[in-house]
Amino acid sequence: MIQRIQWKALKRVPGKKSEVKEFRRKGYIPVEVYGKGHDNAHGYIYWKDLADRPSGMFLIDLHIEGEEEPRVCVLKDIQYNYLGDTPIHVDLYEVTFGVELDVEVPIELVGRPKGLEVGGILEKHLHTLLIRTVPRKIPEKIVVDVSHLDVGDVLHVRDITPPEGVRIMTPGDEVVAVVLEPEAEATEETEEEVEETT
Repeated sequence: MIQRIQWKALKRVPGKKSEVKEFRRKGYIPVEVYGKGHDNAHGYIYWKDLADRPSGMFLIDLHIEGEEEPRVCVLKDIQYNYLGDTPIHVDLYEVTFGVELDVEVPIELVGRPKGLEVGGILEKHLHTLLIRTVPRKIPEKIVVDVSHLDVGDVLHVRDITPPEGVRIMTPGDEVVAVVLEPEAEATEETEEEVEETT
């Protein structure tokens, strides 16, 4: 079952840039909450709540100041500063139980490809999958066994079997992982070096 965490949010009045700057100095991050069939909401969450979030997918019970019931959300997007190391804005999508939604979930590769035993190198091309399902069936991650991959083998999205009640929306021909042939790469590099010296 997907993890479910609790966040608290202070109310925010849109358009007050001076207020946003003041709250950011205190360690708060502006957050936008939206979702089909729900009223939009604006607030601030404390930076530590975001920093301590679980890995993988999770549901958030967002308790907004002044609202009686929490809003159940998924983390949709995090915007960072120009250095890419400080979150400056967060988007949350409010879900409706029983109604499907599209979300991205991380891919976890497990197992040691048999191609590695003969010198192959596992290269991961895709890190997330776009899926469609109801909130309660959102997986924390999609686990894929790659132990059967030999040198030269390619794992495509269409080769992945999703959990029950989950549909994969990422195109099936996209490459998830491949086991490369290092010997072939080394030979090509040697040939290039010979050409450069002649």
